[in-house]
Amino acid sequence: MVAAQSPLCGLSGAIGSDDGLCTANARGLLGPAVPLFSSFQAVFDLLIPDHAADAFSPPRLPEPGAWDVLAERLLGGLARWDAEHFLFIAERGYLYEHNCAFFPLYPLSLRAVAEGALWPLQPLLRLRSRLLLSAVLLNSLFSVLAAAALYELGCGVLRCRRAAFLAALLFCISPANVFMAAAYSESMFACLAFGAMWRLEKGQSWLSALLFSLASGVRANGLVNAGFFLYSCAKCFALRFQVGSGPGRTLSPLWRQLLSVASSAVVTCAGICLPFVLFQYYAYVRFCGPGTGLELDVPKPLQQLALDKGYHLAAMSGVKPTWCSQRFPVVYSYIQDVYWNVGFLRYFELRQVPNFLLALPVTFLGFWAAGTYVVANPRHCLTLGLERRKDEQEGKPRAGFCCPAVFVYVVHATALLLFGFFCMHVQVLTRFLGSSSPVLYWFSAHLLQEHERWLWTEAGPAVLWDCSPAAPRSCAPRAGRAGSTLRCPG
Repeated sequence: MVAAQSPLCGLSGAIGSDDGLCTANARGLLGPAVPLFSSFQAVFDLLIPDHAADAFSPPRLPEPGAWDVLAERLLGGLARWDAEHFLFIAERGYLYEHNCAFFPLYPLSLRAVAEGALWPLQPLLRLRSRLLLSAVLLNSLFSVLAAAALYELGCGVLRCRRAAFLAALLFCISPANVFMAAAYSESMFACLAFGAMWRLEKGQSWLSALLFSLASGVRANGLVNAGFFLYSCAKCFALRFQVGSGPGRTLSPLWRQLLSVASSAVVTCAGICLPFVLFQYYAYVRFCGPGTGLELDVPKPLQQLALDKGYHLAAMSGVKPTWCSQRFPVVYSYIQDVYWNVGFLRYFELRQVPNFLLALPVTFLGFWAAGTYVVANPRHCLTLGLERRKDEQEGKPRAGFCCPAVFVYVVHATALLLFGFFCMHVQVLTRFLGSSSPVLYWFSAHLLQEHERWLWTEAGPAVLWDCSPAAPRSCAPRAGRAGSTLRCPG
């Protein structure tokens, strides 16, 4: 636990924590979440037999030793389903075609920690066991940093420390927390995405673009985050146009401003998309290039697994995958289509009703959040938030979930929700939205403030939050935030 807490104030400088969350009280609440869950999973993994699923499960090579068996006993529950892919990629690279559905930054991080910080354990643990231990350590750290970034983002956007603190706590006990602890990339993605959103709110556009770019090297939906830059640029220009469209102004400076903002948007969006493009090119070279005889270096059990399951091995001589001859040879979309049958309404089958029921809570919460925001801000939504509001002109923007600054986040969350519900395997919606958008946590905190009477007073934990005591359910802007102005990217 100490290891997970001690780097918080240092490493979170680039991610987003500036003040309150580095206090002992906040760290004491946020730090233990993932380690505590890891302990529980170890106990229940020993007590409850595993489900025999037809999922990717490569043979263990070489044979595990006594310490490896112990590590698998304690942490093996965190290495199921997609975690098998991440650990396999970290150990052997992109050997099978369908491994390319999982992006490289997280496996590379696991390998770096296993070969670096955990190198002294090499005589005791084989590489896979060290990778599994690396996943537990990294995900514990990333989860704490993600909560820190979410807290600071909430303070900046909601202008209410109470709601921001509640949202960070809800993040720690979210149903998606199981995937934050397992060897999945969700915790790393949430850390980078929330940190990038917060840095963009602070006007640090280039640092934000860097974090967003790293996030797109972790998960494919990181590409959607380019929309934050596009919206920020559009709003910046729209507000400048409204301020500078008086009778004495010419259009020439506005056109120069438009070109400046547009060029900045193009450069930053290209940077965000670059990891995705480079990875698709890497996959093309690896699977569509001339055969290199690499299959001769693949252990026999892994070759046999490819034959039994129909997996395509990298750099093999002979017939190339069909996607190699497509006009735009994008392996990611091919894998989603062929291996997992992902597409519009493809999951709408009678036998998938249990999975839709599993996704029902997060789906209902997401649509409820969007509906609440639209009802509270109809004109703001119709104008896409590009119209200067009276309260903004007076320097007193409204606080809380329904404030104007939340608009772009609601649009982002709703777009992900609609795409996930109609085009993806719906059972992943909880972790998909929980690691990508702060809206679920902000809206849940909003509901708690509206309906939980114990939060309406300044007694107990509420002394940590600076919401107005005169109006318990309304939030007052933090000092130094209310007068903040929009800074354009670039």
